[in-house]
Amino acid sequence: MTTLQRLAWLTPLAAALAAASPALATTGYFSHGYGLKANGMAGASTALAQDSMGGAVNPASMVFAGSRLDLGVTLFSPRRDASRSDAAIPSLNGSVESGSNYFLVPEFGYNRMLASRLSAGVTVYGNGGMNTDYPQGNFNCGRGPANILCGSGRLGVDLIQLIVAPTVSYKINERNAVGLSLLLGYQRFKADGLQAFAAMPGFSQAPGNVSNVGHDSSTGVGVRVGYFGKLTDRVNVGAAYSPRMRMGKFDKYQGLFAGSGDFDIPENYSVGVAFTPAPAWTLAADYQRINYSGVPSVGRASFPTAPLGAANGPGFGWRDVDVVKLGAAWQMNPQWTLRAGILRGRNPISPADVTFNILAPGVMTTHYTAGFTRALASNSDLTMAFIIAPRQSVTGPSLMNAMFGPGVAGNETIRMREFSIGLGWSRKF
Repeated sequence: MTTLQRLAWLTPLAAALAAASPALATTGYFSHGYGLKANGMAGASTALAQDSMGGAVNPASMVFAGSRLDLGVTLFSPRRDASRSDAAIPSLNGSVESGSNYFLVPEFGYNRMLASRLSAGVTVYGNGGMNTDYPQGNFNCGRGPANILCGSGRLGVDLIQLIVAPTVSYKINERNAVGLSLLLGYQRFKADGLQAFAAMPGFSQAPGNVSNVGHDSSTGVGVRVGYFGKLTDRVNVGAAYSPRMRMGKFDKYQGLFAGSGDFDIPENYSVGVAFTPAPAWTLAADYQRINYSGVPSVGRASFPTAPLGAANGPGFGWRDVDVVKLGAAWQMNPQWTLRAGILRGRNPISPADVTFNILAPGVMTTHYTAGFTRALASNSDLTMAFIIAPRQSVTGPSLMNAMFGPGVAGNETIRMREFSIGLGWSRKF
């Protein structure tokens, strides 16, 4: 079986597995890292070539990673809750906690050396985590029992983004490489419990396409380019860039998302350095930027200056995110490698945009990670990674003050914390 035949067979299999679960959402709705080895080092991997997840991080690293297969699964647990207080109408006050607290998140990568300076592979990864599932609670907005956003029944959204990234990496010389990943995107979305947004006259340009219309999906194509360099025997550098990925529209939600259902994947880039101060030690640092503001449905302010769904309609109000990732690995002996790391990032949600983000409380800023790899026979190994992100919260005035009157709806708070544990198996060919 040729390399291209292997890729043709493995890609749809891996895509089907990855599509079954949302991704770890820790820097907005992007994962803090891709690959279990990277996850143990807080996601710092732009200047490392330790697995075949380069299509998600730095395509140029794949030619240094060699021929290999990487499989893994992570148990991810996000805990989200929201509350309203200080409302002049007592029935608007209360708190509610999202269900759906455990998810299995698979990962997949495959790479094959076609020549000493050329490799081809595929990485399958995902974004998501804007998935909430709040019970109705004990709220009343004046028309009987309601959820916290004055709709009926359960409240929540479900967003999954799956990327299949066929990747080619080429060594310009023994120390420098470039790479290109074609990003084939699929995303799926559903919203429930937002009937109040559709019922208010003029609040949406398409009231029948705001909530409770089931799942919708769209596809798109993008690219990621990368550079990987070995400056010395001890210092590696890397850089990668992916422009805004144009996705098809969610037609069922053309009355919710700005641009008649438009929901693109934002521009993002990273730079990194890895240093080996001693043979057993590796230190790595990444800087990542995610430009959420470049996608109107995500980045436009949530205060309604135009109808929901309009070209200039409100979004989630997410700010651009800067992320710093620091990681360390220690090869204790030929069988065991230990890892640890810390990630610090900007919370994308401001107090003015809390109400809309009850649906998507992506407020995390700090993550602590650890992990290890145990070498096995036959050029294979087992890797585990652990992540803890302490609770973060944002409080701001309710947007429903515009409906009931200044200060009448009080203030709202969104909170989130998360942890995960992952297990992976890798084999070099």
